[in-house]
Amino acid sequence: MSHDYQTICAALYREARLLDDRQWDEWLACYTEDVTYWMPAWDDDDQITDDHESQISLMYYPDRGGLEDRVFRIKTERSGASMPEPRTSHNVTNVEVLAERDNEVDVRYNFNTLNHRYKATDHFFGTMFVTLRKVDEALLIASKRIVLKNDYIRQVLDVYHV
Repeated sequence: MSHDYQTICAALYREARLLDDRQWDEWLACYTEDVTYWMPAWDDDDQITDDHESQISLMYYPDRGGLEDRVFRIKTERSGASMPEPRTSHNVTNVEVLAERDNEVDVRYNFNTLNHRYKATDHFFGTMFVTLRKVDEALLIASKRIVLKNDYIRQVLDVYHV
């Protein structure tokens, strides 16, 4: 089955918009239950880490439960990283289809996120590697690997920064 490029882009744009609009429950619904959400770190040799178990990661959740916990903390104001809630602008560009299987498609895209909080604006950018899986009639994120290119940051990272 071939996946329609416009439908792929629409799923990615929707996820970004839901983060910007702070629609946390709808954002979580963009992910499969078994999603792997991983932001590897850069090592001392300026190489991206490739093993979340033995090397450092900036963020790692082995399933949607970890994302649900983050959203719970954001919504109940138990997260110091997210108070006050930042204003964000997530931009998705250069979407490329890398591989297609029966009910999944691997895509790569660039992201650029602006994050405004405490009268200051931070800028995060990098490349996403995402597997989208067709579930019922929707394309859901089954895997997300976030390569943050500007990893020298002055605050705790959270899911809405990327």
